[in-house]
Amino acid sequence: MSEPAMSSADALRLRLPATSANLGPGFDSAAVALDFYLDVEAEAAAEFSIAASGRDADRCAALENVLETYKKVLQENGRAVTPLAIRMNNAIPLGMGCGSSAAGRLAAIALAVHFGRLQWTSNRIVDAAYLLEGHPDNVAACWLGGFVAAACEGNRVQVAQVTPPAEWRALVALPSEPLATSKARGVLPGSYPIADVVDNIQSVALLSLAFAQRRGDLLRLAMRDRIHQPYRAPICPLLPALTPLVGQSGILGAALSGAGPAVLIVVEHQSQIEAASAAVRQAARTVGETELLSCRFLASGASSFTASAVGGPSRPVRSNP
Repeated sequence: MSEPAMSSADALRLRLPATSANLGPGFDSAAVALDFYLDVEAEAAAEFSIAASGRDADRCAALENVLETYKKVLQENGRAVTPLAIRMNNAIPLGMGCGSSAAGRLAAIALAVHFGRLQWTSNRIVDAAYLLEGHPDNVAACWLGGFVAAACEGNRVQVAQVTPPAEWRALVALPSEPLATSKARGVLPGSYPIADVVDNIQSVALLSLAFAQRRGDLLRLAMRDRIHQPYRAPICPLLPALTPLVGQSGILGAALSGAGPAVLIVVEHQSQIEAASAAVRQAARTVGETELLSCRFLASGASSFTASAVGGPSRPVRSNP
């Protein structure tokens, strides 16, 4: 088999945000973008290589699924596989429910679209990432930004998006050990009492309107859940430790971030972050070592730039694709 020709496409820079999905009752349907990122730079090369820095750098450098996704997209669309020299700097915790998998898949797809000159729309990129990820919430929030509600229609994703309230802030409480999504899904039952389903429908209806109308007073009820959190609490002990803080120290709501084990805490205003952080740290002492990240909710999603060489002058391709 002959060696693939190196692409003449410009080098590509990507910045993909972390995301927090579910937000309590929005199981596999709601998510929000957060302002810590996976940054990727890639250019055509003679052979594949990944140089990683930042959080979980060793694991990022060994992310074969990123390369496999990149190759798969190119091959399925009849394009030659261009080897890439990839540099990444990661600030998204792996295995914590902060959207690291979605960011990695979207990075791979965006690289394939760029170096394979596929001319895909943002909608098609989200659809492709959903099919690989298995649920649309994280990928939609990562690529588009903001608070999203996403629903699947066959192989397509329909997304509604709003800008989160600018004054709200987030705390992400991270335990010392990650949790595989497959394990978190494995503890869920096969069916639910109708009362639990109705309660979640009520909560998720409030959740969307709370973000759209900037109604922080609704989050106490809007982030309650009876579909997945009660079953995951035993393997995500930060959740029962931190949810009683809602209503105190400016804390509007709390829920598992994605499948956990991290917990997302919504704080009413930046001025209350210090008090909220102190309350979270105190409550988390009963669980064990906990890292606390303070961040903003993002209105925008992934961004990308091209350059004649990585490190050279950049030209924006799109912002908030």
